[in-house]
Amino acid sequence: MPISPQVTTTPAAAADAAVKPSLAEQLIAFGREAWAQMLQLDASEAGLNLMLSAAVLLVAGGLIWVLRRLFDGWIARFVANAPGKTEDDAKRTPKAAGVTWTLVRLSVLAMALLLVVAVWGIDPWTWLSGEAGARLVRLALVAGLATALVEVTGFVIRRLIEGFARRSADRRRAAQLRTLAPLLTGCAQGVLIVIGLLTFLAELGLKVGPILASAGVVGIAVGFGAQTLVKDFLTGLFLIAEDVVSVGDNVGIGNSSGVVEMMTMRTIRLRDANGTLHIFPYSEAQVIHNHTKVFSSYVVEIPVSYDSDVDQALGILRALGEEMQRDAAFANLITRPFEVMGVDRLTENAVYLKARFTTEPRAQWQVGREFNRRLKNAFDAAGISTPAKTVPITPQSLDEQRAAREH
Repeated sequence: MPISPQVTTTPAAAADAAVKPSLAEQLIAFGREAWAQMLQLDASEAGLNLMLSAAVLLVAGGLIWVLRRLFDGWIARFVANAPGKTEDDAKRTPKAAGVTWTLVRLSVLAMALLLVVAVWGIDPWTWLSGEAGARLVRLALVAGLATALVEVTGFVIRRLIEGFARRSADRRRAAQLRTLAPLLTGCAQGVLIVIGLLTFLAELGLKVGPILASAGVVGIAVGFGAQTLVKDFLTGLFLIAEDVVSVGDNVGIGNSSGVVEMMTMRTIRLRDANGTLHIFPYSEAQVIHNHTKVFSSYVVEIPVSYDSDVDQALGILRALGEEMQRDAAFANLITRPFEVMGVDRLTENAVYLKARFTTEPRAQWQVGREFNRRLKNAFDAAGISTPAKTVPITPQSLDEQRAAREH
């Protein structure tokens, strides 16, 4: 029976194999060797190497400029031709894939640096083919792959949800899908960033297990200290899941009202008619008044004077409402028959008439403004007046005014 040969190692060889220099130590050693070799050059060789190094850097800069132009053009064409294009894509195009472009630029600069090192008589390829170089290459690949996955995932999720929203026949469902887009994008990108960071640390030689255990303990402590953040996140999830509010709704929160412009993982953002952006954490949005969910209403309250014909005014209201329902410009916006509720209340100087339009969401102001214009013209033509506040003035003689001053 053949006997396999036994490999014997000396204690010194075993100690050398057990103690390996770290990546930082190998980089420092390489830098020292390169610096020592550069000091051995004479003045003429150093000057020539400087000119060649400057030429390499200039070529690298020109290459980066050309790649930037090509990169922006390709991104613009891709965004324009991709399905589910949104209205904000023209604004996002210059910022699209920004981190990926940064990595491309760093890669070009790294290649230029390697060429500059080679110009100075130092062979970096031999060092890169060793263990330290292979580790650097793996770190670069992990960083590039993680960055690409993060940006591609966000882009794909936004486009898919926008495509589903545009194909949906229900406007409310489409608005809910658009509201979910930033939340899904944030969650997916957060998971990919954590996985990429752990992989990067593992390639550096750090033990991930103790880091995860420490992160769990720190997460519990942060959870107790950041209860408001957790509350904001959970409240936002319930608001979206229960379809209380969606992007595009006109809502009121506290003393502010406006159109919901964005819902992030922690805040809801309203843009009012003046252009002011109001940002509320979900925990502060305890009571939300949604004016545009499922349908909207425009309530008409018209004061007329006591000496006007109330029945004639009600007839004008009814005739104008039916006229607007027959108008092709407003027929699709008005979803129910115009309601004339009659005399709502009597005050000291006016009789209040009340009516109501039921419209598509966010169409009540358009219908109401046109109705008010037509109503003003109809009341003027019929001679129906609205009350005007007056201040009674009683004239006094000079003797009465003098007596009043003396009193």
